[in-house]
Amino acid sequence: MYIPTQFEQSDVEIMHELIRNRPLATLVTLGANGINANHIPLYLEPTAEPFGVLRGHIARANPLWRDLAADVETLAIFHGPDAYISPSWYATKQETDKVVPTWNYAVVHAYGTLRIIDDAVWVRAQLEALTQQHEAAFPEPWAVSDAPEDFTEKLLGAVVGIEMVITRLTGKWKVSQNQPLQNQLSVIQGLNGSGQSGAVAMAVLINDGVKNVG
Repeated sequence: MYIPTQFEQSDVEIMHELIRNRPLATLVTLGANGINANHIPLYLEPTAEPFGVLRGHIARANPLWRDLAADVETLAIFHGPDAYISPSWYATKQETDKVVPTWNYAVVHAYGTLRIIDDAVWVRAQLEALTQQHEAAFPEPWAVSDAPEDFTEKLLGAVVGIEMVITRLTGKWKVSQNQPLQNQLSVIQGLNGSGQSGAVAMAVLINDGVKNVG
């Protein structure tokens, strides 16, 4: 991934936060027929060195677990907020008109070797951890144990586990750092009033950068 210095995100905890908040990963692997991509929610275990461990599960019918090139690096891409940036939002437009559209986004790339775990006990623990994480905000969280045992056992037999120890972690936060402060502030205002999907979340990221610089 091309990362200009001003857009580089090197803070592991900030990247971990994006992974936790946006766990649906684009998992890119290499198999017999070339590059493959699957979209899989992954659970981050952050304590393992050096950058954490990603765990998930896939359908047993998915050929990924049987068609995986041994000892070849896997890439998991986590997409954060993104938004179109209109040049009409830049305060400096009134001064020079030398402005163009762009797209802001935050993204994390996690690399490592993917391991297949065909173990129902392990998969159940992974499902419970993932479910607990995403049910925690609900007033009455659902748990795997709420479903009938024979029902869950049947489903567990239909999936296999995957695990990746993260060996490289890179982040790119393209959030208007290349613009002067007056443009950053006017872009925040434009995003908050635009109504486009992801705009408010992007405005927050830009504002965080403004506060950190200040």
